[in-house]
Amino acid sequence: MIKIYRSENGHLIPAERIEKHSWVLLLNPSLDEINYIEKKLKIFSEFLRYPLDEEERPRVEKEEGQVLIIIRIPMPTTTGLYNKYETIPVGIILTEEYILTICLAEHPIFEDFIQFANKTKSFDLSKPVSFLLHFMLLGTTLYIRYLRHIDRIIETYEEAIFRALANEEILHMLSIEKTLTYFNTALQGNDLVLSKLLSGRFIRLTDDDIELLNDVQIENKQALEMTKVFTSTLANTMDAYASIVNNNVNVIMKFLASMAIILSIPSIIYSMYGMNIPLPFQELPPLEKTPHAFYIVNAIILAICIVLFFIFRKKKFI
Repeated sequence: MIKIYRSENGHLIPAERIEKHSWVLLLNPSLDEINYIEKKLKIFSEFLRYPLDEEERPRVEKEEGQVLIIIRIPMPTTTGLYNKYETIPVGIILTEEYILTICLAEHPIFEDFIQFANKTKSFDLSKPVSFLLHFMLLGTTLYIRYLRHIDRIIETYEEAIFRALANEEILHMLSIEKTLTYFNTALQGNDLVLSKLLSGRFIRLTDDDIELLNDVQIENKQALEMTKVFTSTLANTMDAYASIVNNNVNVIMKFLASMAIILSIPSIIYSMYGMNIPLPFQELPPLEKTPHAFYIVNAIILAICIVLFFIFRKKKFI
């Protein structure tokens, strides 16, 4: 899909054709669309294809006046059992006359960026560096927004995970841990890209651009620190959960062992007197030729079981 935008009175509005200082947005483009843009705008073929690699890492390249910046942005997914986040590459190509963004999937960040640009009412596509930095700032803000959502999820699971022995909560936590790993790797790569841009070797920066780039770096480092903190918190929670599970298993095993010992007393006595052995007291007066000896034996067994129960209870086995 190819979308074209131009700036007019500080707003980004759709355009029917590519003009000078246009923004060309490629979303999951077909091979024909890539070839068309390559010939129309004379863009290097590799620059158009690198961002379409799902595993592409953040980096900056410059060749004959064309600058390619690849960053990774968070992408919410609903595949599998749980909602989770991954990261996907986005390529931004800056030339003297055009701005191109390439993404292998439709992402809400582009609509958010258009709304942000129209809200400021002062956006100008003739300033590609400003476009780049504002886009990267929005991508970093998106990380922080998702990280805050993840923080709320972790707090919810922390309360539920210690009350349950099922696997559902632990699988949720593992999914979050995987997301944080993706975020940490992507944010570190984006930070390297920002450092290279700040050097001024790839794009020319004004004082305002440098100030904005510093703001982007601060936001990116904040997102990176949040990711590390949440990863550490999650690891500690998982360790505590494992300890609690082991302790709960020990408690359950002590309870089952105690109950097995108590219930074994009647089994032993009943099995012994089940071999045609006379009951105690049944030959002695005044119980001779009465059924009371049976009840006395059961009372003795019950008393032994009760005594054992209170002994185990005192030792906190039950």
